[in-house]
Formats: sequence, C-alpha cells, structure tokens
Amino acid sequence: MHNIEEILVELQRFSWPDYVAFVAMFLLCICIGIYFGFMNKSVSEADYMLGGRQMLVIPIAFSLVASFISGITLLGLPTEVYSYGVQYLYVAFGVVGMGIVMGVFYLPVFHDLNITSTYEYLEVRFDRRLRLYGSIMFAVMNVAYLPIVIYVPALAFNQVTGIGVHTITPIVCIICVFYTSLGGLKAVVWTDVVQAVSMLGALCLVAIKGSIDIGGVSVVLERAWNTDRLEAPDLSIDPTVRHTFWCLFFGGIVYWTQTNAVSQNMIQRYLALPTLADARKALIIFCVGVLILMALCGYNGLLIYATYQNCDPLTTKLAKARDQLLPLFVMDTLGELPGMTGLFIAGVFSAALSSLSTCLNSMSAVVLEDFVKPYVKQPLSSSSINWIMRLVVVGVGALCVCLVYVVEHMGTVLQLTMSLEAITNGPLFGIFTIGLFLPWINGNSALLGGIMGVIAMSWVSLNAQWAIASGAISYNTKPLNIEQCDYRFNLTATSAANSSLHLAGSATEDIFPLYRISYMWYTTFGASITIIVALLGSLAFGRNNPNKVDPVLLTPCIRRFFSFGSDKPLDAYKPDIPLQHKLRNDEVAL
Repeated sequence: MHNIEEILVELQRFSWPDYVAFVAMFLLCICIGIYFGFMNKSVSEADYMLGGRQMLVIPIAFSLVASFISGITLLGLPTEVYSYGVQYLYVAFGVVGMGIVMGVFYLPVFHDLNITSTYEYLEVRFDRRLRLYGSIMFAVMNVAYLPIVIYVPALAFNQVTGIGVHTITPIVCIICVFYTSLGGLKAVVWTDVVQAVSMLGALCLVAIKGSIDIGGVSVVLERAWNTDRLEAPDLSIDPTVRHTFWCLFFGGIVYWTQTNAVSQNMIQRYLALPTLADARKALIIFCVGVLILMALCGYNGLLIYATYQNCDPLTTKLAKARDQLLPLFVMDTLGELPGMTGLFIAGVFSAALSSLSTCLNSMSAVVLEDFVKPYVKQPLSSSSINWIMRLVVVGVGALCVCLVYVVEHMGTVLQLTMSLEAITNGPLFGIFTIGLFLPWINGNSALLGGIMGVIAMSWVSLNAQWAIASGAISYNTKPLNIEQCDYRFNLTATSAANSSLHLAGSATEDIFPLYRISYMWYTTFGASITIIVALLGSLAFGRNNPNKVDPVLLTPCIRRFFSFGSDKPLDAYKPDIPLQHKLRNDEVAL
C-alpha cells in the first residue's frame, strides 16, 4: 500500500503535450495584445478604455462571463458542492433577479451618462468627496483581490506539476500586463473570449471523462441523492444559517448587482457597447453564461464526491488545500490522456488571466479619471494620458506579484480578502443606490452613511472571519468517509482535526449573533446601514430639493415622481458633469 507522497508523485504526469496546450493559450493572448497594440496605430483614450464605445455584444458578453468567473470560483465552487451539497446553486435565482434589477434600474443611468469611471457619477450626483471615497474603496478591494486571483490557480499548477508558485506567478502576471497595457480594452475583451471558451472546454472535458469513468450521470446523481447533496431549497428564515433560499435570492441579488452594475471592473464592459439595447442583450447573455458555468462547476463537485465517496482526499490530506481538490481529480481522471491536464490547467489560468486583465484595465481607468484628471490644472496631453494608463497597469501588476508572497505566508489572507470585499461592496452599493433612488439625500448625508457602513462592516466581517479562522465558527459538511482508502495517511492528525472541528461546532452558539450571520447577507447589511444612516443624516445636514437634481442622474422609475421645475422634455436635460471636457477630448488620438 502506497503512502500519500508516493501517490502524489505518481499523479504528477504533466507531459510535454500538456505544456504545449498550456503555453499555446498564453501565446494566443500575447498575439491578440500585439495585434491591437500595433495594428491600430492611432488609439484614443476612448479606444483604450472602452474600445471606442463600438464593441460587439457577443465578445463583451463572453468577456463579462470570463471576468466574473475567476479561478477562485472555478476551483472553489466544486469543493463547495462536494462538501456542503447543491444548496449554494440556488443562488441562480439571485442571478436572474440581478439581471432584471440591473437592466431596469441601474444600467440605463450609467450607460446614458457617457462616462468612463462609474465613480464620476458620484461627483456629478453628490460632490468630489464621494467620488474619491468610491475610487479609494475600489482601489483597496482590487489591490487585495488581485494576488488571490493569481495565487489560487498557481496552487493548482503546483499540484499537477510540482513547479513552485513563485516561478509561475511572475510569468503569468508579465504576460497579462503585456497584452493589457499594449492593447487596452479590445485586447482584454478578445483574450477574454478565448479564455471563456477555454474555461467552458475544461469544465466539459472533466465532466464528460469523469462521468464515463464512473458509469454515467445516473451514478453521480444517485450517490449525491443518497448523501443528501441533492436537496430542496432551505426555506429557514434564520439569518445565521449559511445558505438558505432567502439569503441566496435576496442577498444574491444585492451582491451580484453590486458586482455587476456598480463595480468598475464589470460596468466598463457595458459602457463599451454603443446602445443601451446592446448592453441589455449582453447582460442577458452574461446571466445565461454564468448559470451554465455554475451548473458545470456544481456537477463536477457532485462528480468528485461520487468518485471519492469512500476515501475523502480532504480528510486524508491527499489534497492539502480545499482549492486543490478539483486539480487532484483532474490528475486522477485526465492524467492518462496526453494534453488533457494541460488543457484543464490552461482553463483555470484563463479564468485568472481574464479577472486579472479586467482589474488592471479598470484600475488604469479609475486612476486616470479619479486620481489624476480632477487634480491637474491643465488638460493632459495625449502622450501623458498614454503613459499614465500603461504605467498604472505595469505598476499594479508588479504589486500583484509582490503581494503573492504575502498571501502565501499568511493563510488567513484568503479569508481576510473576503472580509475586505464585504467591507467595501455594501457601503459602495448603498451610496450608488441613494444617488439613483433618493434625490433628496445630499453629499454630506451620503458620505456619513458610507463611512458608518464601512466601520460597521469592518467590525462585523473581520470579527466573523477571525472566529472562522480560529475555529470558533464552523459549518457541518455532508457525510464524508475514509473507510476504503487504498493508501496510507496520518490517521492521528485526521482524528485530531475532526475532534477540534466538533469542539468548535459546539462553541458556535457562544459567538455574538451578528458575527454568525450568513456571508451572503454581508453586502445587503452594509448597503442597508449606509442608506439608513444617510436618511437619518438628512435630518442634521438638511435635504436636497429633488426637483433641482438632474433627472438623468436618477433611475427611470423615479424620474416621473418629480417635476424638476420645468416643462422641458426629459431628453432636453444633460448632466452637468465637471469633467465634460474629458468626454469631448476622448477622440483625441494618443
């Protein structure tokens, strides 16, 4: 009987066809960057940031899917379903709800304003302080998120090849920085198309080959049913339950709307389309694409359980980290087929590259529009804009490589990043919602709400993540066993881990209730605090006259309730954007 180390060495069969498949994907991305960087000699700011606002619907939709589904999702969702069952997949209803809410209430405003950075909206609707607040929140979240995006797939690569994490991450970052800085949004979008197809192919490959090996889909579903991994929605109204239908639906709508409708990373894609109708088409295709990828990830999670039902690799530590469960399964299932493991790892890195390039491109837009342009006395020259945009991409990419070392040596940073996301997302979404729906709220009240929202979410989220990291809060998994393993492992360490997990679970009730609320409520909680505090703040700071707020800054359903002090038709109003000269200068060639 082999031990774990021998099994791992035996599984690491990354042959030259795998390397060929893996490298081919990177070369294709580089070629796309070179094409858009050198073939289009005269590139305007609008071309670099927004593809000239003339992009096509299908590539943008694919880019949205690829950008949203990071390597963390690709590797984490199968493990979620493997451990806890399909309950999380009911967030699909939240995704559909997000599509409706965003398409009706949020997208029309941002698309019609003809802006580059969504945080420009905050200055027009409130004042410059709110714009700076939004931009800082965005920058903090991105800088914390980027190293995780690239570190998780590097772990997968390390699992299948044995090559060190710090060997592959600089290479990947350099390639991504190269094609993003060179080709701008057009290069990012078209590489995203390649990467979305690669992701979909990788997941289908694993699902088909794994199902054939185990005896078909019916075997997978039967084993999942027997262990309650296939289950109806949990209709409990207890907010501390990790996943219920209500937190997945309502919390999912708010979380996904914030991510898709307010975050610069995603909204920049919609703004690159010429009309609102095109943007809504892209939104529909995005929702369908995400649901398909989530379903594939979920099925692969059930497939992994059906394969390892009698010997859980997480318990035996054959998979040292939760995010290495799917790569382990891939090595076990596809390792004997030349090139197949390479295609899968290329798909995982495709997810990481698309998210990384999206963040880099968005950061260049936000830094230029929100941190540079408002504070220079003279309009920037085309060459200055050119250098600033590209230097931001290079600088943030270099910072990403450095922070990977921090992520590696601080295990709780993964959870800390989740906390940072919750801290910034909720209050930001609350401020944008105030701007769109509550015209009588002024900048002072909105800023107070945003600050209090960040403080409240920092308190709740960081304490909750600390409790989870220390083991004080734990969640019971579906049945897992190690009764029929055909290799040796450290049974003592496994028993100790299970014992500590049991003790931690019994202590969960002693934790302050607010720390135990489901993470799916975090964004809703942060946004609610921001809106409530802003409403109360209006009692102290006074109110705007809603009729003096430009109607194009409000969501369409709110406009009809205010006269705006004029009989002019709605189309006659134009937003009084302080940076209007920027919009006119977008066509200046760099």
